[in-house]
Amino acid sequence: MRRKEREVTGTAELFGILTRCDTIRIGISGEKYPYVVPVSFGAELKGGKPVIYFHCARQGMKVDLLAANPHVCVEGDIFIRTEKVPHGITTRYESVIGFGECRFVTDADEIRHGLKLLTEHYDYLDYPLERCKSVRHLLVGKIILEKMTGKRNLPI
Repeated sequence: MRRKEREVTGTAELFGILTRCDTIRIGISGEKYPYVVPVSFGAELKGGKPVIYFHCARQGMKVDLLAANPHVCVEGDIFIRTEKVPHGITTRYESVIGFGECRFVTDADEIRHGLKLLTEHYDYLDYPLERCKSVRHLLVGKIILEKMTGKRNLPI
């Protein structure tokens, strides 16, 4: 990283940025081109590693590509603002990039756990998942991040 003063290190700090993101983007290996898709998510630290859960339809390009190659890159960012500075214009932000593998969850308890993390991430702390009629029509993906990097340019 060229701008070392902007580098974010440490699992807790990186995870903090991740959990403040509204949306993450998952980069997936495509047949000819990379495929990047934004998703809603929930996350937790498990065994010192960030674990991300997301939901999706049972079929589609994302599911097909992940079945062929589960290795993914995850990106999340928090845009704060763009402002004038003495040397020009800069953007204030925080961002993380992570690398890991995606698997679709099959255990009913883990599916509920992943969906609960997702609803809690968006402040639906007491949302009863059994009320959601589309749960039986979706997949829950789980990404365990093996490596993360981060960067920030915060206001002074």
